[in-house]
Amino acid sequence: MAGADGRAAVVRWEQRWHPLREEWVIVAAHRQERPWQGGRVGHEAVPLAPYVEDCYFCPGNVRVGGARNPQYRDVFVFDNDHPCVGPGAPIDLEIPAPPFKNRPATGLARVLCYSPRHDVTLAELSVEEIDQVLATIADQYTELGTRSEVEHVLVFENKGEVVGVSNPHPHCQIYATNFVFKTIEIEAAASYRYLAAHGRPLMADIIRAERQDGRRVIVENDSAIAFVPYFARYAYECYVSPKQTHATLATVTAQERHDLAEALKGLLVRYDNLWRMPFPYVLAFHHAPTGTRAAAGFHFHLEFHPPLRKPNLLKYLAGPETGGGSFLSDTLPEEKAAELRALPGVHYKAADAHGA
Repeated sequence: MAGADGRAAVVRWEQRWHPLREEWVIVAAHRQERPWQGGRVGHEAVPLAPYVEDCYFCPGNVRVGGARNPQYRDVFVFDNDHPCVGPGAPIDLEIPAPPFKNRPATGLARVLCYSPRHDVTLAELSVEEIDQVLATIADQYTELGTRSEVEHVLVFENKGEVVGVSNPHPHCQIYATNFVFKTIEIEAAASYRYLAAHGRPLMADIIRAERQDGRRVIVENDSAIAFVPYFARYAYECYVSPKQTHATLATVTAQERHDLAEALKGLLVRYDNLWRMPFPYVLAFHHAPTGTRAAAGFHFHLEFHPPLRKPNLLKYLAGPETGGGSFLSDTLPEEKAAELRALPGVHYKAADAHGA
C-alpha cells in the first residue's frame, strides 16, 4: 500500500483500550496517507487587531445582552448572554409517555476572557498570565461547585473557526449544571472502580505508564506533565495534568498550578509551531463532579482534542464513529508525539507565517 507521496505506508491495525472512557479505540495509522479528494479547510492565521470595536468581549464594549464590559486589564468573567443552561430553566415539565424520560436542565453559564487583547491566544500568553487564568478557573470552580444545585462544573475552550468559534477573542466557557456531562460521569465511575480494585488512582497509573514508556511525553517538569495518551483518538490529542492526584484544579498548590501553566504553555507553543498557524482545538478541563457525586480516585487534568489530522484536513466522524460507535484513529500516537516533541518551545512569529 502506497501513500499519497508514493512511499510505502506501514500497515498498522490495532485496538487500544481507553480506560477513562471504557471503550476501544481502533488504530489504523496507515490510513493517514490514503489519497484524499474530499473537502479541505484553509489556514486561520488571519492578523487581528488588539482591540475590535464591534467585539462583544473587548474592554469597554457593549455585549449582545446590553451590558457594558469594564475596562478590564487581565482576566474578566461574566455571565453568558446566551447561556445553554440558566437558573430560570423550567422545572415543571410535561411528563412524556414511556419509555421516554425528561428532567430539568438548570445551571449557570459564564464566559472567562483570558486577556483584554483581542489578538492573542492562550499559547501567546506568558506562563504567569496562564497561571492567572488557571487561578481564576479554580476560584470559579470553588464558588460554583459549592452551590447545592450544582453537580458539575465544566470548563472548556473551543478554538478556531473549524470548531465553530463565533468570536476569536481569547476566552473559555464555564457551565455549572445540575447534571454531570456523560464523559465525566463515565470517567468518574471508572476512576472510582479502579481505585477500589487497585488502591491507586487510575490517572496516576496512566501517568506512571506514560513516564516509563517516555515516547509520548511532550513536556514534563517537577509536578506537571503533557503527553499524547497511548489510547489517543485524535491526531495530536494531548493531556496536561498535575502528577499528584487532585480531584479539581481548586486543590492544587500554587507551585503545582505554576508548573501546570508551564507545561500547558510548552504544549500550546508546539501546537502552533507544528504548521506555523494558530492551532485549533477543543480543550476540556476534567474536574470531578461536585455535590453528592463521589470523586474518589478522580484525577483532574486537561484534554485537548484537535480537529485537524493534517494542516488542511479535518478528522471527520463518519461511519465507524457516528454509525458504529467506535472511534477510528488514522494516526499512531507515538508518531504524532514524536512530531510534537521535535518542535521548538519558542513560539513562531506570526509575521513569519505570512511571509512578512
